[in-house]
Amino acid sequence: MDLGNFKMGIIYGREFQEARESLKKLKIGDELLAEIIELENEDGYVELSIKKASDDLAWETLREKKKKRENIAVKVLGINKGGLLFKIFSLPAFLPFSQLSSEHYSNVKGQEIIKIVRELQKLIGKDLTVKIFALDYKNKSVILSEKLGKTETVNNLLKNYKVGDVVEGEITGLTDFGAFIKFGQENLSGLISSLELNGSENLEIGKKTKAKIINISNDKVYLSLIY
Repeated sequence: MDLGNFKMGIIYGREFQEARESLKKLKIGDELLAEIIELENEDGYVELSIKKASDDLAWETLREKKKKRENIAVKVLGINKGGLLFKIFSLPAFLPFSQLSSEHYSNVKGQEIIKIVRELQKLIGKDLTVKIFALDYKNKSVILSEKLGKTETVNNLLKNYKVGDVVEGEITGLTDFGAFIKFGQENLSGLISSLELNGSENLEIGKKTKAKIINISNDKVYLSLIY
């Protein structure tokens, strides 16, 4: 790559392999966004990464969409026992079952996890309208919510709850940064942060538990596990 008055840039090795498919579409003279990963290698070239630049741009775009609470159309790529799987700007994305709208989840609630998974497999290949629930920078993953992407107003549902309330719920998703719990007749979703867990809990999908509401902010409920 010609970096103008700066130097010549090169994409090779692992960075080349990761961007191989994108590079196939280019021709001489095309402009390309890349990130510098080394100012000068042993051959005097500036080492570049297309993937890093693309990922940085993707995170910035997602942060802006989350801030503006924008709707996003995403295609369901797969399913596991905790929720639906997607990709946004090549980043992995996850939607816990508890964050599905009542249009989809009401048909299977109360059933065994295996039955829920079997029913929701019908969504694979279809587009869902969602909002960003959380951005997990550490694990480079995006948490989505269909509830927030629909006309359902979570704020109205949360008027029935306040900080300090104890709720009974069911664990619907486990991540490195905490556990998602579905609670109440409204099937609301709350997050128990990993900071609230001591690592000794025997948590698993479908397990019933009690938790205390410690914060309600921006349509999100944060909980603390009751032992």
